[in-house]
Amino acid sequence: MNRRARGWLIAVAIALALALVAGMIWYVMQLSEPSPDQARDDTLPTESVLAVKIDNVAAARPQTGLSAAEAIYVTPVEGGLTRLLGIYTGELPDAIGPVRSARASDIELLAQYGHPTFAYSGAAPEVLTDLADAPLVPASPSRSEGYYRETERESPHNLYVDPAALPSPDAPPEQTVIQRGDAPAGGVVAASHTTNYGNATFEFSWSAREGWLITTDGTPVSDTESEELSAATIVEQHVDITSEGQADASGNRSPTYRTVGNGDATVLRNGRRFDAQWSRPSPDAPTRFTTTDGTPLPMGQGQVWILLVPNS
Repeated sequence: MNRRARGWLIAVAIALALALVAGMIWYVMQLSEPSPDQARDDTLPTESVLAVKIDNVAAARPQTGLSAAEAIYVTPVEGGLTRLLGIYTGELPDAIGPVRSARASDIELLAQYGHPTFAYSGAAPEVLTDLADAPLVPASPSRSEGYYRETERESPHNLYVDPAALPSPDAPPEQTVIQRGDAPAGGVVAASHTTNYGNATFEFSWSAREGWLITTDGTPVSDTESEELSAATIVEQHVDITSEGQADASGNRSPTYRTVGNGDATVLRNGRRFDAQWSRPSPDAPTRFTTTDGTPLPMGQGQVWILLVPNS
């Protein structure tokens, strides 16, 4: 073979090798970089749970992402105020917030939801230690991506999170926590109901078309994605509360509430009020509600609000 032919064959071989390498690089990139349609996963794994601690003072309203929650817990905090704990399953909203700090009581409450992801802004040092050992996936700004500040609001009421950027839950609950079904017979016709925390008041008004309309401190509850929120079921769950938690700048200690045990409750469904009992024998057991004669009292189809209030 002459020198010219040999050179031509070498050139062809080099070109083929370069093309092969380029093709392999392209293939690997296609595997590692999702297409635009796949870039965002807005749905949780089946029956898994994301919990987010949400601000609820006047400066934080209207919140973002409330209407997408399956359930919203109203939890007492220092100074007679409240915060919200949103429980999300299935499809997630684009944003949730304002996100605020965790409390020790959140750990016990969330234990019934398997190993959920828990998004919060921060916590007292002793609570951070407990969170690290708890059966959940801690997802604070120091541990997770997806958090950002909204410039149109003042700190600390301007921290939001993109839930699709948070780590996935470790495991779903072993049993369904929010049981749903038909309401039992009985109850008393009720057009409204009020729950007072001291410096925060919730009022619920029945609408046959929309369900229970919710007002906080005289203002209808809404979020930035929707008009006034409504709920299918309202639960006022009476729990033991002590004030032994971390003190705030004014010296008010954070209430510590217990959600394992049993106690009285009031359940609002279908324009009726039911005197009820709640029971939760262990942290990993779901809370169950019954009428005073022991008949199961499931929740209606739609959002559920559960207000944790102190035993009188």
